[in-house]
Amino acid sequence: MPRSMPGCAWWSAMGVRAVFLVGYMASGKSSVGQELARRLRWDFVDLDTRIESRERTTIPQIFEAEGEPAFRTAETAALKDLLAANPANSVVALGGGAFAQEENRQLLRERTSVFLETPVDELWQRSLQDTIERPLRKNRDQFTRLYQERLPGYRQATMVVETQGKDLAAICTEIEVALQLAAASGPGALPDRPANSGRGESL
Repeated sequence: MPRSMPGCAWWSAMGVRAVFLVGYMASGKSSVGQELARRLRWDFVDLDTRIESRERTTIPQIFEAEGEPAFRTAETAALKDLLAANPANSVVALGGGAFAQEENRQLLRERTSVFLETPVDELWQRSLQDTIERPLRKNRDQFTRLYQERLPGYRQATMVVETQGKDLAAICTEIEVALQLAAASGPGALPDRPANSGRGESL
């Protein structure tokens, strides 16, 4: 069952207009985000894709040329731009380190965030099987240490969904039920279509 943070039951009364998915690299944020957006007939937004568009370069190239601090600055700037646009009917996948940053958590404190919690052993195996270039994945020990460093930040999300042993449909259903989400309907509803694709999870 999903776990929510105390005092965050406001979503039921106000109605959720956007969901921000957070979690470690390879936790499935893009896969879950695209499927949840498809089911809700919402837009899917990948923050990493927005960063690359805004900076006109790739994330690995930012890391190589300028280092992680420069990337984090670009990441926060992209998040501020997105929030300034007041995204509605959107599922947003954040990069693996975005919600681990205090400034970004503060920017999202009035938004609905969902931590996709997955055991680190499973995350490591997934990361070895995908084709995404991950600048912060060095070796197994470093991967685990970084996960442990970020975990307290992730757990400040509005709600936590444990993903181990669950398929996309089950994870999406848990989120929909917990947040009382339903597909858009009526004259302004989006057509039934695949969600916009993103670049995949990175950091």
